[in-house]
Amino acid sequence: MAAYTHRQGQFLAFIHLYRKLNRRSPSEADMARYFRLTPPSVHSMIVKLHDLGLITREPGVPRSIQVAIPKEEIPDLEDQE
Repeated sequence: MAAYTHRQGQFLAFIHLYRKLNRRSPSEADMARYFRLTPPSVHSMIVKLHDLGLITREPGVPRSIQVAIPKEEIPDLEDQE
């Protein structure tokens, strides 16, 4: 099982569900809106998830983020208040 924080797990869940529903990866702006964060905060999280090997992405390619762990290890996405 992958080791990640609760917040990181919610980002993974969002990316996974967004890709499933929209057949493309979310943009950082999509994540900023959903989590009500600033763009630099979202970018920092994406970099951290990539460094941990939890996601893959192609630098310079928009919407290329993909979850790199099995879907069984991804938590359920919680509602944002």
